[in-house]
Amino acid sequence: MKPGPSEMTFPDHFSDHAHRYEAYRPTYPDSLFAYLTSLVPAHDLAWDCATGNGQAALGLTPHFRAVVATDASPRQIAQAHPHPKVTYFVAPAERTPLPDGSVNLVTVATAFHWLDFPRFYYEVRRVAKPHGILACWGYKVPSVTPEVDAVIQRLDAEVLRHFWFPETRLAVEAYRTIPFPFDEIATPPFRMTHEWNLDQLMGFLGTWSASNRYRTQTGREPTDEIRDELAGAWGDPREERQVTWDLFMRVGKVSGC
Repeated sequence: MKPGPSEMTFPDHFSDHAHRYEAYRPTYPDSLFAYLTSLVPAHDLAWDCATGNGQAALGLTPHFRAVVATDASPRQIAQAHPHPKVTYFVAPAERTPLPDGSVNLVTVATAFHWLDFPRFYYEVRRVAKPHGILACWGYKVPSVTPEVDAVIQRLDAEVLRHFWFPETRLAVEAYRTIPFPFDEIATPPFRMTHEWNLDQLMGFLGTWSASNRYRTQTGREPTDEIRDELAGAWGDPREERQVTWDLFMRVGKVSGC
């Protein structure tokens, strides 16, 4: 893993719990990466921006000859999974070591709302090849059963109400309110699905940026506030239940299309 230029400050809300992020974040479906690959005519290089632990970067490896994955957080890069096709750099989204006109596909997975949009778009235009594609996605609050969902919503809207950062509103709005100055492409629906037990779901809820902020400011675990209620709605904590997340996306043609 190589260091890269990192001259800008950035809202680092995840380094302090990079290990949680690595352990409990759900994985994106293979169908998503196959679809994005189908949008570009060549598959030489993909850039996964704000890669975190490299989850999306790994999803791109079956489809591209090489993947560059960047994140402004050294701790996140330190937790990233190595792969012979992936080169990791510590670098902000707005200033990367990538050469001009070198990238077929740019991806931003569950981090688009944290970026400086004008500077990031300038960087995307600089590094994109003709017919390049920018794809940014996130996912909604998970769904299990109506009873479990109600407890998760209480954690979101009541316990963590005053701990969410303003940028997360952009994700709640499915990125629709973010300026997107590219030739936008309508996309099919995608969904993540995992079979999880109660501890795994609790671990995931603890990775939210608001959960980390709550933990930092109060010294308590936010999930302790709903633990008993969630356990009652779940039943046997060892039992695995299907947890689903609906994805939302903004995808556009960058140049030369």
